[in-house]
Amino acid sequence: MEYEPAEYQKLQIRTYAPRSIRETAEGKYWRRFKSPIIAKQFGAVSHIDFCQQYPFNLAVTASTRVILYNGLAPAVIGRTISRFKDIAYSGCFRSDGRLVVAGGQDGIVQVFDANSRSVLRQFKAHKRPTRVARFGADKLHILSGSDDVTARWWDLTSGSQVLRLDGHRDYVRAAAASPTSPDMWATGGYDHCVKLWDIRTGNTAVLGLDHGAPVEDVAFFPSGSLAVTAGGNYLCVWDLLGGGRLIKRLENFQKTVTCVRLSPLAGPDSAAAPRMLAGSLDGHVKIFELDSFRVTHATKYPAPVLSMGLSPDCRLLAVGLADGTLSVRRHARPRTAAPVAQERQPTQPKLTAANYRYFIRGQNSRAAATDFRVRKQRQARLQPYDKMLRQFRYRDALDSALSTRQPEVVASLLEELAARGGLGAALGGRDAEGLRPVLRHLVKYMAEPRYTRLLSNVGHRLLDTYAEVVGVAPAVDRLLGALRDRLAEELGVLAELTQLAGALEPLLAASLAAGGLGEGG
Repeated sequence: MEYEPAEYQKLQIRTYAPRSIRETAEGKYWRRFKSPIIAKQFGAVSHIDFCQQYPFNLAVTASTRVILYNGLAPAVIGRTISRFKDIAYSGCFRSDGRLVVAGGQDGIVQVFDANSRSVLRQFKAHKRPTRVARFGADKLHILSGSDDVTARWWDLTSGSQVLRLDGHRDYVRAAAASPTSPDMWATGGYDHCVKLWDIRTGNTAVLGLDHGAPVEDVAFFPSGSLAVTAGGNYLCVWDLLGGGRLIKRLENFQKTVTCVRLSPLAGPDSAAAPRMLAGSLDGHVKIFELDSFRVTHATKYPAPVLSMGLSPDCRLLAVGLADGTLSVRRHARPRTAAPVAQERQPTQPKLTAANYRYFIRGQNSRAAATDFRVRKQRQARLQPYDKMLRQFRYRDALDSALSTRQPEVVASLLEELAARGGLGAALGGRDAEGLRPVLRHLVKYMAEPRYTRLLSNVGHRLLDTYAEVVGVAPAVDRLLGALRDRLAEELGVLAELTQLAGALEPLLAASLAAGGLGEGG
C-alpha cells in the first residue's frame, strides 16, 4: 500500500504586540487642526460662539468687548463691539448671523446689529451680572441667565419680558436650547442643579437634575434626547427621555471642566462626527466618542481653558484661555473640486463573438452575495528556510532565518525546531564562522523581554555544546564576552528596579492605609 506524502505547512511567523501605541485615524484627524492663529485679548476669553451661516464668523467675548472675527480669515478682526460699561459676557450670534446678543456685569442684556454694531435692544430686569444669553430658534426671543438666580425669556420685537423662570437657588451660569424642540431649554447653576424648562407651560421646571457640583456648561446631543453637563472635574451624561437618568459620569480631568461642545455632523471623514469636546482649567481639551464615551484624543494648552467653539463645518477649532489668548486652529484637509458636468458617453456596441471583449467578459465582475465561489488552489510560495525545513536541513534552515535579520522569524523557527527535536542538530557541528551569526543574534536580542525566555534556553544549549572549545577562536570569545556584559548590565538594571520597588512599597502601603482611615472617619 502506497501513502501520499502530506502537504507541507509553511512556518507560521509568530506575531507580537506592538512596541508602542500607534496613532489611530481618530488622533490623526484631530492633529490635522494645525497652524494655530494666536490673538492676544485684553482679558480672559470667557466665551466663543460660531455663526451658523457661511462663512461661519466667530464672536469672541473678552474683557469689556465682543470681537467678531472673519471665519474665512480668522486672523482678521471684522468688528469690535465695545458698548459695555463693564465686563461683557456670552456674546452669541443669532442663527442668521445678523444680530449679536450679550450680557454684562451691570445685568443689562443688549442686542446689537452685527454689521453696524448699533444697539437695537436693551433688557434691564436683571439685578446682578448676566453671565449667559442665547437666541431662541424662532429668532424672535432671547433667554438670559443671571447671578440674581433667575432666567428670563424676552420678546425681541416688543423689548419686554415674557417669562421669568424661578427655580435656581444660586447663580445661573449655563443655558442651552434643545435642537429638536424650540420651546425646550436647559439651564445650569451654581446650586449644582440643571433645570429643564418648557417655555409653553410657564415658569415651572419640567425636570431637575443634580450634577453634584457647580454647573459651568450644559449642551444637548444632536438627537435632543440626551444632555451633558459640565462642572467640578467631571462631565455627566443624562437620558432626558428616561426621566433624567444618569448614563455616564466622566472623570477625565484634574480640574474644573469649564466648557463642553458637541461636534456637528460634518467633516471630511467619519472621525469628525459625532464627537464631544470638553475643556478644563487643567489646560486640556479632550475629545470623547459617543458609544462608550472613551477619550480618543487630547490637546494640552499653555493656560487654563475657559471657552471653546467648533465651526459647523468642523474646519475651525477655537479655544479661549484664562491668560487672554485666543487660539484658532484650521483643519488641514484638501479642498474638494467643484463637480464637473459629465459628458455624454458613446453607446457601446452589442457584444457578439465578432468582438474580442466577448471572450473576456465577466473577468472584472464582482461576485454577488448569493453566488457560490470556487476558490483557486494556489501553490504556497516557500521561503528558503521553509524549503530547508521541508528537507530536514535544520542547520541550514537556522542560518537562512538568521540571514533575514528578523527576530520574529528566528524565534518562530527556533520554536519549530524545539518542537521537532531538531534544536541540537541545528546548533551542533558548527565552526567559528557558523557560530558568529548565532552569537550576534543572542547579544542583540537576549535582553528583549519577548525573546528572553527562548533565547536563554538556546544560550544554555550553545554553552553546553561548545564549552570545551572556548578560547580557541578569538572572534567567538569576543562575542561571548559581549553576551556576558549585556547580561550583567541587564541584571544590574533589574537589581536597581527591585530596590526601587522595595523603597516604594512602604510608601504605597502607608498611602492606602491613610486613604482607608479617611473613608472610615
